[in-house]
Amino acid sequence: MNVIAAGVRRNARIVVKIGTNLITDRLAGLNLERINSLARGVSLLRTSGHGVVVVSSGAIGAGAAARRLKERPRSMAEKQATAAIGQPILMEAYEAAFRRHALTVAQILLTREDFAIRGRYLNARNTIAVLLENGVVPVINENDTVAVEEIRLGDNDTLSAMVANLIGADLLIILSDIDGFYTDDPSRNPRAEFVPVVEAITPKIERQARKTGGESGTGGMATKIQAAKRCMSAGIAMIIANGGNPRILQEIVSGGYRGTLFLPSAARLSVKKKWIGFVSHPRGSVRIDAGAEAALTLHRKSLLPSGVLEVSGEFAEKDTIAVLDTAGNEIARGLCRFSSADLAKIRGKKTGDVEKILGRRSGGEVIHKDYLVLLGR
Repeated sequence: MNVIAAGVRRNARIVVKIGTNLITDRLAGLNLERINSLARGVSLLRTSGHGVVVVSSGAIGAGAAARRLKERPRSMAEKQATAAIGQPILMEAYEAAFRRHALTVAQILLTREDFAIRGRYLNARNTIAVLLENGVVPVINENDTVAVEEIRLGDNDTLSAMVANLIGADLLIILSDIDGFYTDDPSRNPRAEFVPVVEAITPKIERQARKTGGESGTGGMATKIQAAKRCMSAGIAMIIANGGNPRILQEIVSGGYRGTLFLPSAARLSVKKKWIGFVSHPRGSVRIDAGAEAALTLHRKSLLPSGVLEVSGEFAEKDTIAVLDTAGNEIARGLCRFSSADLAKIRGKKTGDVEKILGRRSGGEVIHKDYLVLLGR
């Protein structure tokens, strides 16, 4: 399917995420030939009028090779130290590769707080916008050197989806060491089927993703499916393709590529809903019954107390929470109108009984539909 026909306009904003396995080797370090071919592909996208942002893994891999480590570091301090060594090596390689095509690169390192704190969010968005307007290619990575567990994004699949939302991208391209999404791990199951187009992220697809292999970094197919959830819901197309093909970026834009296209929602989300669904961090979760799931996903209704089966975590009124189906799959996020303590008292109850149980008036809905974002639909 031609990507342009799937909703990506010409002169689009495109985010290209480059996986660890594509550009690093534990012993040899950076794969400069691969970085050069990717720079050539991005250059052609820029020549075609597209604004391109690169999200690149590889700092820890490059640092591990420089330190001649036999295995990937495990402790947070070791990862941070290794990333500090590897990040300038990685950027030096990108700067040299893009300079061959008369392109300037800019390094941007982000953490979850840069998305969650509105002032920093706006600063990051404005900076990237100015860089794109001036023909510069931003190269973004998580700031592994300073990111502790509380503010880590954890993987660059998630980061790339958040960057795509941040800049209002039309397309996210995740380049990996696999052709796209399969129904099972193709390296272990020869009958695994390749899936060229995904219209919605179903629980079945999430189960299949957990069985599918992938990169040796922090990602994998499961994190790519979560990235697809974020993008599809926000009206952004996403493609998973094999970055080992030196012409993959050109083939994607021309329409003659092999990869999995995740179709975007027909309508783009408001800024408010983008923040709820893809920037704010869930403080807890609720598991809902099948009837409530149908009300949310099919009829776009609000979530009522009667449909809540279980409350997990500690959260306050107006905190973001995750909404899980009966199997535990996240299907939505939203701003909860009750604290976790109050919600535990009224779960499973009729709306008319809420005031009597809590001793105060409330709107009745656990999450109003105006503050609810469905994921991967």
